[in-house]
Amino acid sequence: MSEPCITGWSHTKFGKLDNIEPEELIGQVARAALEHAGVDPCEIDSVHVGMFNGGFVYQDFPSTLVFNSIPELRFASTVRCENACATGSAAIYSALDAIRSGRTQRALVIGVEKMTGLPTAEVGDILLKCSYAKEEAGIPGGFAGVFGEIAKAYFERYGDQSDALAAIAAKNHKNGVSNPYAHMQRDFGFDFCRTPSEKNPFVAGPLKRTDCSLVSDGAAALVITTEDLARSAPQAIRFRATAQVSDYLPLSKRDPIAFEGGTRAWAKALAQANLKLHDLSFVETHDCFTIAELIEYEAMGLADRGQGARVILDGVSARDGALPINPSGGLKSKGHPIGATGVSMHVMAAMQLSGQAGTMQLPKAQLGGVFNMGGAAVSNYVSILEALR
Repeated sequence: MSEPCITGWSHTKFGKLDNIEPEELIGQVARAALEHAGVDPCEIDSVHVGMFNGGFVYQDFPSTLVFNSIPELRFASTVRCENACATGSAAIYSALDAIRSGRTQRALVIGVEKMTGLPTAEVGDILLKCSYAKEEAGIPGGFAGVFGEIAKAYFERYGDQSDALAAIAAKNHKNGVSNPYAHMQRDFGFDFCRTPSEKNPFVAGPLKRTDCSLVSDGAAALVITTEDLARSAPQAIRFRATAQVSDYLPLSKRDPIAFEGGTRAWAKALAQANLKLHDLSFVETHDCFTIAELIEYEAMGLADRGQGARVILDGVSARDGALPINPSGGLKSKGHPIGATGVSMHVMAAMQLSGQAGTMQLPKAQLGGVFNMGGAAVSNYVSILEALR
């Protein structure tokens, strides 16, 4: 079956990007992705923009901002997508739907967020809007508080997992040293991540600062085309499978440490691709907090419930392990500009599969998985990618 393909991509450095507005970031990554794909702007049929915003910046309605820097895109159809921390993947899947329907031959996807212009406490308040306000809006610590509660519940059921969480943080920071786009390119080591200190205090429940992804600015973009057009592109990464599964928003209506929506999304995508998990060469997974990556090991099928610690402590998810997880450094090292994150994860996977990952390149990269989630495993997206040729 013919499936859409990624034929070009671009990525800004993530971090505290002062003196640059989202509109400029959008223009930068859009132009760079088109150039990488070898596509003229006038050949783009639709533009799909992922931006959460929620109050980070005053300018909303970003779907046509790219026209200001690339006027040749004017009159293409445009849409803005938002799905909490999975906003970037929502924009990608919007483009895939447009291509599969026949309405679009070539789509431009842009994910962007500018978060660091506000104090940390205000950022936390905005992110907490991704929880169920009627029951969870009062949780101290913003979304870190939500995942602090999840971590506490996991510890109560399965025992203290502090070693595993520190090992996940240390792995991702070590991987991030090789990622030129990462917000934090620094190897902290296990001992620093494991030990509470003035520089690594507890933030929420058992989660320390090193367990939490960074508040970041940044953007990433993809050009996605039909498979027929991709055959003549400089590089082409095919969507072998895609799955999106949603769950209840209130944590009170489900087991908060089971990530059942993620489990179902992984099962659907692997079945669609006719693959087993260990057929994959690597996975980029949504480690907004280290406890999330730990539970995601179980959701993807690397371990039974309550046994996720073994994956990291036995080295399975290490860069040289049986299934490398987050060779890019993940959100933990790379940063987490909300609207850009899902697009960034797909860019990182495409770079690996095309052999263009530079210092991040794995020795084997034939099949890649991406798991991006919105909220606490509410919106769950899984993509399985492979090189077209």
